[in-house]
Parts: sequence; structure tokens; C-alpha cells
Amino acid sequence: MKVIEIRDVHKIYDETEVAVRAVDGVTLNFDEAEFAAIVGPSGSGKTTLLNLIGGLDIPTLGEITIAGTNLRTLKSSELIDFRLHNIGFVFQSYNLIPVLSAKENVEFIMTLQKWPRKERDDRTFELLKAVGLEDRINSRPAKMSGGQQQRVAVARALASRPKFVLADEPTANLDSKSASKLLEIMEKLNHEEKITFIFSTHDARVVKMAHRVITLEDGKVVSDEVRE
Repeated sequence: MKVIEIRDVHKIYDETEVAVRAVDGVTLNFDEAEFAAIVGPSGSGKTTLLNLIGGLDIPTLGEITIAGTNLRTLKSSELIDFRLHNIGFVFQSYNLIPVLSAKENVEFIMTLQKWPRKERDDRTFELLKAVGLEDRINSRPAKMSGGQQQRVAVARALASRPKFVLADEPTANLDSKSASKLLEIMEKLNHEEKITFIFSTHDARVVKMAHRVITLEDGKVVSDEVRE
């Protein structure tokens, strides 16, 4: 079942004399519960494509439909609400809220979604324990290492059980042990909760675990390998 449909999508930045085609005519489909990696050299369009899929950016041309909803048809407020209830993001720069603790960051989306307090508390502790941060539950981002902040960011993305998780270099700041643990957690949720995961990555560990590997060059799809 196709849950993400990308049709001839272009993203062109023309603020300078020479227009930059960050994404150049991409057409892709993703099925429910895919575990896919988007790879390619720096500047190939990986992050831009993730931002377009997640509705954080608008295509110059083309259409993106997620779970039957054409993102182009949504007003700004509707797009924000759609992301809130459907998509979890892991940003390369973490994007944690500095004045909130690890616990408060992880439960933030659940709070906006009005989860009951006990369910929020249980889910937050479950995820922080899973990423090895149960002892840093009350720490703010400034008191945590980059790797610890990245693990909080992953836990936050998974907390509300979104249908889709878009992760931009999710293991970039992690040691080998932490990266492997996180990938195991995400693969487990992929199987058990049917969450669709799409990563942009340079990490061979992520590529090895992915069930599908899409390669971009100069904003174009140059290969799309589906593995058994």
C-alpha cells in the first residue's frame, strides 16, 4: 500500500544569479512500514527531499501526497496540524528546546496532542530508558553531550507513535554502540508499530540495516534498490 507518493518534484533556489536545483524531478513511492535510506554525496539533495516530504518546505513544482493527503492542498495551519499528528522528525541539529529537560522535550508533542499525563510519563520513561538516558531525564540540552542530545531527539520523534519518521543523519553524532542501539529500537518499532522510516544518511550502519536504499546525485534519483 502506497502511503507516500512523490510526483515529479522539483525544488529550485533562484535567489542568486545561478538557479540551484536542489531536487530535480524526483518521483518515488513509499509503502507502509518501509525502512528506507536516502544516500548520496553532500549537496545531492537528501535533506531537501526529506524537508519536502515532511512539509517543512514547499516544492517549486510537483506534488507530494502522504496518507491520501496532497500537501499542496493544505493551508499553513492545516499543514502544521498534519505534521503534528502524522510525522516525527529527527533533525541533524537536534532542535531540542533549550529551556526544557530531556523528559519535557520528549513529551512535548504528546502534550500538544493532549495525551493523558500517565501515558505521557510512561512512554517518555520507556523511550529515554531505551536510549540509555533514564539517568538524564531532568537534564537540559546544555548539560548533555551532542550524542545525548541526538538520542533525546530520536526519542522525541518516536514518542507519539507517528505514522512516519523522517530522520536526517540520525546517527551522525553517536558512538558505534549508541548508534546500533538506536537502529535496533527503530527497526523494532518499524516492525511492531508499522512506522515508516526514511533516513538521509552517510552512515554505513544505517545503509546496511535499510530494506531499501535510494541514491541521489545532483537532486536526481540515480538508483533505487529494494532488498529482501
